[in-house]
Amino acid sequence: MRHSRVINHLGRTSSHRKAMLANMATSLILHKRIATTTAKAKALRTYVEPLITKSKEDSTHSRRVVFSYLKDKEAVAELFREISPKVSERPGGYTRILKTGNRIGDNADMCILELVDYNEAMLGGGEAAGKAKSTRRRRAPKKKEEEAVEAKAPKAAKVKAEKPETTVEKTEKADSGSVAEE
Repeated sequence: MRHSRVINHLGRTSSHRKAMLANMATSLILHKRIATTTAKAKALRTYVEPLITKSKEDSTHSRRVVFSYLKDKEAVAELFREISPKVSERPGGYTRILKTGNRIGDNADMCILELVDYNEAMLGGGEAAGKAKSTRRRRAPKKKEEEAVEAKAPKAAKVKAEKPETTVEKTEKADSGSVAEE
C-alpha cells in the first residue's frame, strides 16, 4: 500500500531527482517559464514555491537556505532582486501550469510551467500587448490624421507652403499644351 507516500519519485534516484529539480528551478527563475512534462511540473511546483516564499524575507540566512537548494548564484540573485518584490503581496500560488497536449515521441503529457506575475499576455499589459496593437493598425487612419493637420493649419500658411512654379515648369506646360492641341 502507498499510505503517506506523496513524493513522486519520477523514476529517478534521490540524488538525480534533487539535481534535476534544482536545475529546473534555476531555469524557471531565470527564464520565467519552461516547457516540461506535467509530472515534472507538479513536482517542481512543490519544490520552487517554498523557495519563492523564503525569498520574501531578504536576509543572509534565507539567501543561504535558497542557495543550498538551487546551487546557482545568478538564480538566487534574480530571485531575491526581481521576483520577490513582484510577488511580495501574493500569499502563495506563484506558478501556473498550462497544459499543451501530448509529446509526439512517447505521448507524455506536456505543459508550460510559468511564474504567474511574469506572463504579460495574460496580465493584459506590457510589451506583448503593445506589439499586437501596432501590427494590426491599418493605413487608412493615417490619411485622416493628415487631413486633420491640414484643417488646423491656417490658410495663409498653406499658400506660403505651396511652391511657386519655376520658369522651366511654365515652359514645359506650354509645350505640352501645344502638343495636345495638335
